[in-house]
Amino acid sequence: MSLTTVSVGDSLPQVSLTYVPYDPKRDPMACPVPVKYDLAKELKGKKAVIFSIPGAFTPTCSEQHVPEFLKKYDELKKAGIDVIICTATNDGFVMDAFGQHLQVKDKIIMASDGGSDFFQQLGLTLDLTSKGMGVRSKRFALVVDDLKVTYVGVDESGVDKSGPDAVLKSL
Repeated sequence: MSLTTVSVGDSLPQVSLTYVPYDPKRDPMACPVPVKYDLAKELKGKKAVIFSIPGAFTPTCSEQHVPEFLKKYDELKKAGIDVIICTATNDGFVMDAFGQHLQVKDKIIMASDGGSDFFQQLGLTLDLTSKGMGVRSKRFALVVDDLKVTYVGVDESGVDKSGPDAVLKSL
């Protein structure tokens, strides 16, 4: 695990996350196919928000964190954000189901870092093994501009630093 935490000015780690692309015509009975989302390739030349939740379908994530980003989607886009990514250690199928449940559609990419590689490289893992949840990520938000980190907000509780209002203030 990383001993340092990501800071403003750092380059984004070169990792791939896994996600199921949004398809409004997808047959609900069909099994979706998760694909790789190469951060270096997909975010080159773009401004993005990457926010992480400890787990899909958990109370704060379901009721506050993701819904607030969805509600502030238009404001984030007007402020110059090209891509919004929500990530967690849950697998790509769970993240897809979570996105469908919250009706994020194509507004937020619901991506998996199932092995916690991205979170380890950022120094933002959270060991919840004693609570039966394994290694997760801390609740955080990053703003990335052409693969350079321009904002880091990490919360111990709530979404004061990792929510869309804090992100918007940083832009």
